[in-house]
Amino acid sequence: MRKILIVEDDVPIRKVLVKYLISENYDVDEAGSILEMRERLDNEKYDMILLDIMLPDGFSIDELPEIKINYPETGVIVISARDTDMDKIYGIEIGADDYITKPFNPREVIARIKAYFRRTNKIGEILRFGNMEIYCDNYVIKIEGKEIELTSKEFEILCLLAKNNNKIFSRNEIIRRVWNDEFISDRVVDVHISNLRDKIGKDWIVTVRGLGYKFNTRGYDV
Repeated sequence: MRKILIVEDDVPIRKVLVKYLISENYDVDEAGSILEMRERLDNEKYDMILLDIMLPDGFSIDELPEIKINYPETGVIVISARDTDMDKIYGIEIGADDYITKPFNPREVIARIKAYFRRTNKIGEILRFGNMEIYCDNYVIKIEGKEIELTSKEFEILCLLAKNNNKIFSRNEIIRRVWNDEFISDRVVDVHISNLRDKIGKDWIVTVRGLGYKFNTRGYDV
């Protein structure tokens, strides 16, 4: 699972990012200052840092060159209220992999993160079940070496179930984790599950009557 560090002193903004990143199955840590960021980096390995510039103990942009030297495999996306062209150019020139201005749509942040991982060809976690390989970070699934085309929501449902194989997820939980929208109907989940079964095989996803769905590995070489 990809691990992301959010460096942001605005707690409401940080909590929104945490919510959306967790819904995309990222492992998330938080820091509200440069000092906390340094402590996190000393003790954990991260695939990505979401970096606010203006923090209580200084300008984090000054830390960026050292971060890229010490942690060259870690991507950095700056998220800042400083929105001039010169700010963006300077951030990119000293090591940022991308630059997003506030206010922002959390979905844009998710899209930029995924684009970074695709661009850098970072494969990330691979789930293997018999003849099936699921590359959750790259939205790729292969069965017997052949890539299967899924919609983004079909893929997100599959990864959610497969990462928690044999755990039962209710329709409401799937809606919360995949759509972040309580107004999506149960029927939408059923339609996506039906389409998934048509594409990957009906035995992989089991209906547990009255409870929901689970990913089934029984009988397969996991």
